[in-house]
Amino acid sequence: MKDALQTLRSYPIGHVLRRLPLALLPALAACSSSDTTEPADPSPATATYRAGVAVSWLNLEMKLARTTPVNTTNALGRPFAYAGVAGYEAVMPGMAGYRSLAGQLNGLSALPSPDKTKQYSWPLSANAALAAISRAMFATTSAANLATVDSLENANRTALQAGLDADAVARSIDFGKKVAGAVFDWSKSDGYDNPATYTAPTGTGAWVPTPPAFGAPAFPFWGSNRPLVAGSGANADPGPPVAFSQADGSPFDLMAKEVMNQATSRTTDQTAIALFWNDAPNGRSFTPHGHWISILAQVLTRENSTLDKAALAFAKLGIAMNDATISCFKTKYTYNLMRPVSYIRQLPGQASWSPLITTPGHPEYSAGHATVSSAAAEALTEVFGSPYAFTDQNQAQFGLGTRSYASFEDAAAEAGLSRLYGGIHYRPSIEKGLVQGKRVAQNINAKLGFK
Repeated sequence: MKDALQTLRSYPIGHVLRRLPLALLPALAACSSSDTTEPADPSPATATYRAGVAVSWLNLEMKLARTTPVNTTNALGRPFAYAGVAGYEAVMPGMAGYRSLAGQLNGLSALPSPDKTKQYSWPLSANAALAAISRAMFATTSAANLATVDSLENANRTALQAGLDADAVARSIDFGKKVAGAVFDWSKSDGYDNPATYTAPTGTGAWVPTPPAFGAPAFPFWGSNRPLVAGSGANADPGPPVAFSQADGSPFDLMAKEVMNQATSRTTDQTAIALFWNDAPNGRSFTPHGHWISILAQVLTRENSTLDKAALAFAKLGIAMNDATISCFKTKYTYNLMRPVSYIRQLPGQASWSPLITTPGHPEYSAGHATVSSAAAEALTEVFGSPYAFTDQNQAQFGLGTRSYASFEDAAAEAGLSRLYGGIHYRPSIEKGLVQGKRVAQNINAKLGFK
């Protein structure tokens, strides 16, 4: 915490320049017969600050994701998407040449604007916005977690307001809160709380509840949610899966037996990959969406990135993962395909077969990890370039070691294959998901103008 506060206390590059116009105002007034030019923006640019405040919230949101009971408000990476938008909009006015996403994102017509004649601290605005949106999106988390949100907000504010005028501090915080409030209000109409009753289709090859919980299908209407970018799923649907067949040696039978045989042929490294990317929200891990948020936080820290780059990357990543998830779940509940464990247990002598990791409670096709990870990789590549070699260290805290990759795309490919090694997805579901997620992210990049 001490190191983090020291980083946050560091003055922006333009700290001294910010005060220069105030000292020169009388002289400038005496030398000017008329005021014909627009006054310069008194706020230091977002790029003059480091990304410490953004990274602190990325890390806390990962904790919230893995320790908050899952419900439709906070499921499937949804909080990261809206937090990314709120964080970007809270600092975008200090990013010359960048545009607001209002009027571009689906259903987001307008957002608050700052007073261009007044001074703002963009890190303070970001801190206020990310605190407010975190409370809203994780409203059902524990009292201890909410206290941690308060604590981080206060610690950041104390560090960031040092040396600033009290009015500028209050103005910056107020702007961030208003942005977060507007983004949260917009989020309420995305369809996340669809109250309709779902009855799972039945028939040969159809999905059925899976062990050990044999629970009801999870998030069956998620594919009908409003995407953040209209048309982001265009041409992304992978088409129908391999035709179901129980005939020995049929394409479906062979791909199911590939999954089954992983239990005895899986290498030590393949087992490590399956566990590294398990990402179940069980208090130790934090969904595939959170895993990629972790990767972003690590990259920003490694790069000692500026706040503008952090805000851009967070927004792009959150939006891409959100819309890829919607596309994936639309596919899942369109084709409603049986999971490997359900097929394998019908084979002779396999009635008690179980995968290495627990099968999620929704249909097989397409693979969620592959779809989300491919979209995430495309979004991060847009910001950091390719190839971008990195080592993912976050899972070491759970005893799962570290893994290194030549690029974000390589990491996404491994994330997809981890589900084959874990025994919960057929290979074609993974391969199709990787293509699907990339197409969604490419559509977003083509449609959404940050500049």
